Amino acid sequence: MATYSDLTPGTWTIDASHSTIGFTARHLMVTKVRGSFHDYSGAVVVAEPVENSKVDVTIQIASVDTKDEGRDNHLRSGDFFDAEAHPTMTFTSTSFDGDKLTGDLTIKGITKPVVLDVDFEGVVTDPWGNEKAGFEAETEINRKDWGLDWNATLEAGGVLVSEKIKINLDLQLAKA
Repeated sequence: MATYSDLTPGTWTIDASHSTIGFTARHLMVTKVRGSFHDYSGAVVVAEPVENSKVDVTIQIASVDTKDEGRDNHLRSGDFFDAEAHPTMTFTSTSFDGDKLTGDLTIKGITKPVVLDVDFEGVVTDPWGNEKAGFEAETEINRKDWGLDWNATLEAGGVLVSEKIKINLDLQLAKA
């Protein structure tokens, strides 16, 4: 079992080629649509004790991908993210207790606190001598809290897109 004592203090950057920042929304109230962002950067400054660590992540909204170009363009539009006016989404941590990472999530210029459940997967040295660490984290938000209000009512009742959105992160960090 991995322990935070394996994680050396210092700056660790997100290795985007080995990470995923994704989300899941209910569609038509009976299925799930999954999406991800492909362009992001971030760093974790690991402190001693680890509870004093800091996390900063920036996501490029235009990189949203749900495997449907029409839906992706709709998500980039003013109905949702308004990528032209608000090209990035950011997360900045405010506290960490070893299991829960609390921070400020900013979408469309609106900042609200969120709490992510964090699982530390461990530290390993890759074949080229680089130190890597793995983390998984998840949370659930109400998209309307960030002004992502667009929806359509279904004839049979319910709505096209759920208000609740699950956010899932699978991150590999590289020691700087």
